[in-house]
Amino acid sequence: MDLSVRYAKLRLKNPIIIASSHLAGTVENMKRCEDAGAAAVVAKSLFEEVVVRKAPTPRFRILRRDFGRYRTWSLYSYEQASEWGPERYAEEMRRAKEELEIPVIASINCKTHEGWVEYSKMMEETGVDALELNVSCPHSSITFTGLNVEEEIAEVTRLVRSAVSIPIIVKLSSMLTSPLFVARSVEAAGADGVVMFNRFTGLDIDVESESPIMHGTYAGFGGAWSIYYPLRWISAAREHLKIDIGASGGVMCGEDAVKYLLVGANAVQVCTAIYLMGFEALGRILDGLKEFMDRKGYQNIDQFRGNVLGKILKTEEVFREHIYVARIDPDRCTNCGLCYRSCMYSAIVERENRHEVIADRCDGCGLCVEVCPSSAVKLIRTISP
Repeated sequence: MDLSVRYAKLRLKNPIIIASSHLAGTVENMKRCEDAGAAAVVAKSLFEEVVVRKAPTPRFRILRRDFGRYRTWSLYSYEQASEWGPERYAEEMRRAKEELEIPVIASINCKTHEGWVEYSKMMEETGVDALELNVSCPHSSITFTGLNVEEEIAEVTRLVRSAVSIPIIVKLSSMLTSPLFVARSVEAAGADGVVMFNRFTGLDIDVESESPIMHGTYAGFGGAWSIYYPLRWISAAREHLKIDIGASGGVMCGEDAVKYLLVGANAVQVCTAIYLMGFEALGRILDGLKEFMDRKGYQNIDQFRGNVLGKILKTEEVFREHIYVARIDPDRCTNCGLCYRSCMYSAIVERENRHEVIADRCDGCGLCVEVCPSSAVKLIRTISP
């Protein structure tokens, strides 16, 4: 079984890359990533803006929301930049290249055009394998010099491309007007790849103090829930881009990595899973990928990359005939009433201390199936195929 992939002109032993974070902030941590199975690391970003090199504490919070059976969480963080200035950062990149066997990708974020050119040249001189342009960090204060955001990202890419010869990967924000338009713009500007996407920027409030939590301002947030937005845009972008796509967001297990590969991603970045479950999470992700390939009989990743793309229907192709109706199994029903309360079509009624479906009112939407805690509700096909 061959897990190797090509990504932005780099040959990787598998598609799993450590996303830019303190997980790859030092050579020691990079070695831990390598030992755990990572195919490459993106170093924690070097910022031109000095103030963000010293992060506040505490700067991590797990935001939990509990609505009975429905529970969600987000990793909310204000991690910001590497603590080092350019010279010390460059020294660490040189050391990483000496001590690691896997590719090392430097990451930079600058306020000025001069900074982008200077820092990119400095990184190339260290011998790193590629450069990730962190133009979309949730904490960035990039100066747009009169251009709009989309134009500035393309302009930065052009400047860096003219300054260095190593592969350039542009990490895009999920909060752009048109992610596909920007991806095509950076491709035209000379990028070798794009990452979809950086974390969302958010805000949480302490309602008792009536102020922002933790450090008092905005922060990046993500978690398992965040996989769906990149899946949507990577699937849309794949057929329009010739350059490679790195997927980022929500990868917690091998199945998540498989999903990104199925929509055409060339590599998959991981961060939150390791923060919350340790470096051992990398092994579990790789094991899940191998298990999928073994079960499906795939010998290499190219055999299934992009397999979902031809199956995503256009709006006019979606089947819209209502051929299902809900049915409640009285032997499994606990009479909790959740299906009754959630039915927006008034198709579920209570009769003689039990719930049942009025078939000619039922829309077959399936919500009652999802909310039933005892699996008592099923959708029954009313028309034979």
